[in-house]
Amino acid sequence: MVVLDELSSFKNWNSKRFKAFMKVRPKVKRVIGLTGTPSSNGLMDLFAEFKCLDMGERLGRFISQYRVNYFVPDQTNGQIVYSYRLRKGAEEQIYNKISDITISMKALDHLKMPELISNEYPVYMSEHEASLYDDMEAEMFLPLRTGEITAANAAALSGKLLQMANGAVYSDDGDEIQIHDQKLDALEDLIEAANGKPVMVAYWFKHDLTRIRRRLSERKISFEKLDSEESIRKWNRGELPVALIHPASAGHGLNLQSGGNILIWFGLTWSLELYQQTVARLWRQGQSAETVVVQHIITAGTIDEDVMKALANKDMTQNRLIAAVKARVTHGR
Repeated sequence: MVVLDELSSFKNWNSKRFKAFMKVRPKVKRVIGLTGTPSSNGLMDLFAEFKCLDMGERLGRFISQYRVNYFVPDQTNGQIVYSYRLRKGAEEQIYNKISDITISMKALDHLKMPELISNEYPVYMSEHEASLYDDMEAEMFLPLRTGEITAANAAALSGKLLQMANGAVYSDDGDEIQIHDQKLDALEDLIEAANGKPVMVAYWFKHDLTRIRRRLSERKISFEKLDSEESIRKWNRGELPVALIHPASAGHGLNLQSGGNILIWFGLTWSLELYQQTVARLWRQGQSAETVVVQHIITAGTIDEDVMKALANKDMTQNRLIAAVKARVTHGR
């Protein structure tokens, strides 16, 4: 018997992890998969996850078969397909296929959880700063005195725009180019508004970390990056006024609920899985506070707003899946 904790880490059918497991899968009599984020990027994620469980019995043995049965091309360029969308009625068909081996139980239904409060804190670039952002978005190229910024394709442009929304961007030579300090000012305000309570700050880019560290040092605000057992112990003992955390290194497994109940997103991620898992470091069983507050610093008129919408839409898809396979648990009277 094999238990796959965080089954979502097997969602990529091209990954070495998935291929290695499938080599030994025929020798395994029973497999149980556990995850809180089964479809963080949509129902396409389910193919590899369920093949780990049933070797393709329900959703098919091949990804091409799964796509043909349940999806149609969405964004394309000639013969190249960039994304797929569900066929009409396919969502319910998929749920029916997997329902016999799938159950869902939400923590809120079975555990006493603190209230989750999610806020957006908008910041606004100056006219000059916004024009730089708009030029980059329109031309995919921005010549500056300190260096040139080029995006070769839409994916690269997305990354550059996210950086600029955060306040800095890497040039083609790898140098950090300052755009604005609006998010740093907002972060400082939110830390001050916490009135001495410990605050966890999620960042995404290396220059985010550099600039946050610089600003906190200038303001004589104590901080530490959560990247060691000792720093985690300090946070859980309530000894860190500000803890800096990267979602990719802290998404799974860390128990940080003892150190505080305020999370600030300085830089956002497109990944619903990393987003939800990071929030779950504080919003989980054992959190002593009655509320967990999640603040999102959003630069108005930028890709930040698109990321927030995308996370909400992905969450809706995942919630429909979870609701469709929800366990009907009755407690003895």
